[in-house]
Amino acid sequence: MKAAVYYENGPPEVLRYEDVPDPQCHPKGIVIRVEAVSIEGGDTLNRHGGPLMTNPHVVGYQAAGTIIEVGAEVTHLQVGQKVATTGGWGSHAELRAVSAKTAWLIPDGMDVRHAAVIPVTFGTADDCLFEFGRLQKGETVLVQAGASGVGVAAIQLAARAGASMILATASSDERLEKLKAIGLTHGINYKTHDVVQEVMRLTDKKGVNVIVDSVGGPTLQSSIGSLAYRGRVSMVGAAGREPMRVDVGSMMGGNRTLSGVFLGAEIATDRVQKNIAKLIADVASGELKVMIDRTFPLSEAAEAHRYIESRQAVGRVLLIP
Repeated sequence: MKAAVYYENGPPEVLRYEDVPDPQCHPKGIVIRVEAVSIEGGDTLNRHGGPLMTNPHVVGYQAAGTIIEVGAEVTHLQVGQKVATTGGWGSHAELRAVSAKTAWLIPDGMDVRHAAVIPVTFGTADDCLFEFGRLQKGETVLVQAGASGVGVAAIQLAARAGASMILATASSDERLEKLKAIGLTHGINYKTHDVVQEVMRLTDKKGVNVIVDSVGGPTLQSSIGSLAYRGRVSMVGAAGREPMRVDVGSMMGGNRTLSGVFLGAEIATDRVQKNIAKLIADVASGELKVMIDRTFPLSEAAEAHRYIESRQAVGRVLLIP
């Protein structure tokens, strides 16, 4: 099969389009013919400095396609069905093998490209807001990196839950403007404004109740500084690629909470399995929307990664084998 691979960590240029052996089907797994790859933030981070689990390494968490092989111990899936899948690596390829536990059926008629985006992205946003952020109707929300995949999902989920105000940050006014159609109340351009000052101005110095932070680094301290009394930060990534140093003491006076969130730690649980299936159904019905910024051929994976890192995208960037 063809795949986008690399032999060493580095910039997008390390990605090469090559022939590699087809993946083998585990007795408890499946193999799919990939129809759409959703490039996740963790994919670019892994390429930049993460472990190489294979040699050459095929990076990538998330992809959707058609099942072509089913393991001997799998009874709930069959050849020919379309599924959205996640895994530790292997999405950037024509074929991928994954555990049957991390494959979700795609409803008939649903766009496979949309399904490819959902499990990690929407599942993570949902956990950040509700499982760990404990968001209640009428509370206020800040989404750091609102134009990211998790950001787009979090804005919609917060709006659906009845948040009274939804703020988000992004690198340009143009990106923020596109988010208003999915529920954004106020956008904050972090290149031209101080985030904490803007949050306090927009909330009459009260701060926000729940924050979804996928950036980390110095941004995490600004999230803590933007919290209301008893506010909660769900920290879910390190897209900024900078060390996370926070003043924990700054949380005490307001009885604030910081939670680390990693969907993968609970992805095999009944709770997360059912939640992701429901989120896929909600997108299929039109209740939630997937925002796809651009698609690239799999052979142009390096260019796709380069585009993502230019911080122009709103929503997800896909690779199509």
